[in-house]
Amino acid sequence: MTSPAGVSRRTVIAASAAAATVAPFVASEAAQAHGKGHGHPTPPPPATYHLTVLGTSDTHGNVYNWDYYKDAEYDDSAHNDVGVAKLAALVNKLRAEATGGTLVLDAGDTIQGTPLATYYAKQEPITTTGEKHPMARAMNVLHYDAVTLGNHEFNYGLPLLNLWIRQLGFPALAANAVSAKTGKPAFTPYVIKQVSLGKHAPTLRVGILGLTNPGVAIWDKGNVEGKLEFLDMISTAAKWVPEIRRRGADIVIISAHGGDSGTSSYGSELPNENPVALIAQQVPGIDAILFGHAHLEIPQRFVTNTATGKQVLTSEPSKWGQRLTKMDFDLVREHGKWKITTSAATTLNTNTVEADPKVLAVVKAQHDKTVAYVNQIVATSTETLSAATSRYEDTPILDYINKVQTDTVTAALAGGQYASLPVLSIAAPFSRTAVFPQGDVKIKDVAGLYIYDNTLEAVVLTGAEVKAYLEYSAKFFVTLAPDAPVVAATISDPSIPDYNYDVLSGVDYDIDISLPIGSRITRLQIAGADVDPAAQFVVAVNNYRRSGGGNFPGIVKTQVYNAQQEIRQLLIDWAQAKGSINPADFYVKNWQLVRAGVPVVF
Repeated sequence: MTSPAGVSRRTVIAASAAAATVAPFVASEAAQAHGKGHGHPTPPPPATYHLTVLGTSDTHGNVYNWDYYKDAEYDDSAHNDVGVAKLAALVNKLRAEATGGTLVLDAGDTIQGTPLATYYAKQEPITTTGEKHPMARAMNVLHYDAVTLGNHEFNYGLPLLNLWIRQLGFPALAANAVSAKTGKPAFTPYVIKQVSLGKHAPTLRVGILGLTNPGVAIWDKGNVEGKLEFLDMISTAAKWVPEIRRRGADIVIISAHGGDSGTSSYGSELPNENPVALIAQQVPGIDAILFGHAHLEIPQRFVTNTATGKQVLTSEPSKWGQRLTKMDFDLVREHGKWKITTSAATTLNTNTVEADPKVLAVVKAQHDKTVAYVNQIVATSTETLSAATSRYEDTPILDYINKVQTDTVTAALAGGQYASLPVLSIAAPFSRTAVFPQGDVKIKDVAGLYIYDNTLEAVVLTGAEVKAYLEYSAKFFVTLAPDAPVVAATISDPSIPDYNYDVLSGVDYDIDISLPIGSRITRLQIAGADVDPAAQFVVAVNNYRRSGGGNFPGIVKTQVYNAQQEIRQLLIDWAQAKGSINPADFYVKNWQLVRAGVPVVF
């Protein structure tokens, strides 16, 4: 029997029972300090023991150190490596060197992000083939102790997520994801691991609480609405940490899929997206937090708990398996209780080790099948099309996305009540390295342009709403006076990711970056005429943006089109049907950056 969310009640009950049956350790610590004879000599200092906690996060479907979009070994300007195979090699090395106990945790975003992960969610989904997910295969070899669910775990729906969880040889945690009908945890909230710190050491019980991101309610609304609700991470920690302590945990570690900035990419209607520092500050009883989601490398950061004055250790290990967090705790046993005497953390670079051969072996067949798939030719491009400058100038390759989205929505609405409205389309420059080469264009090239598993939707906006949307998008750019030098590398605000800058097709507009944010759209026209604020438009948009991702104004409304079609597949299908990718079929230069009306030249 399953819950309304499709989550196995047996999994939750078993985990709860396991936690409930952890009996408090009762040690007969006799007065060993009592000396023999007539005196009471000074007792020796208590022995020091050691616990190492290794942490990963945001592996995003990376197993091999491989770039499927380039069909080559992964490399970047810093010569980072990626993948669980690299992580496993480093973990195994540290386990072998450990002088005490070791735990390995992950803070989420595991089953989405590479063509390998997409293949076993879309092309040959594990829910229909009976195949084991490559990330389950790889992580089981590494022998994690627990993983927290990230927001991207929900991208492919609950049936696939629940099957992946069942394939794991360790618990998947998410205390703040609850059944929409019962309010009870839909997944295992926490585990208490009994850890040996040495041959003669009493057992240490480590409570591990998992917290997922509340943004799932927006970003994957179609998969979770009416099934799951996502509670505030801070209040959830405040509820469960005392319970975990009561159940006998000597120390408590949180594995959280949320950053520590204290800000959200969406509005205030949902709990905070990045509350890790606030959790450490406001909830007593936490010793350390491993966190992810922001893709940052934060080797060590201490946060003072306001109630206790305790320094809570936090760390984030970058993304894709490029880094491994290593937390070290020295402990002593005093008066029958464990006490942490020192805490420290650092991040280790996985490019210092060779990939673990066992991990490579268990995923090799799936990796090879994915490589063969992404190298299929879909069309021929008449010229080289690059996305390198798409964030600051109109490019054909981004217009290709908008053309396909426009055509799809226009065809779907033909003959209906919205057929007479102009169709606009929204696209974001997801990748600065995407290229359609002149000649053969392969699936990997299209996947490299559209790297997310978004689906296509459409809503109706007024002319006023279109302008407000563009004004919000235009905050992406720094303000530059008309006579200031222009540098492409620094033209955008570094705090705003490229995927939160949108361009529109179907209207002509100027963005004056010499003007203040909020008053930069100085021209908004169709066929040379100013857009009427009351006019109506159908706007093609991806599901992430339409459901509130990025907090763009006016776009969160009822869809007039939602056929659950994946945009990446639509791009592939359009190219295959045409046989040729020719800018003459879709490129229209309709927007530009200006200063005082003069186009910006790079």
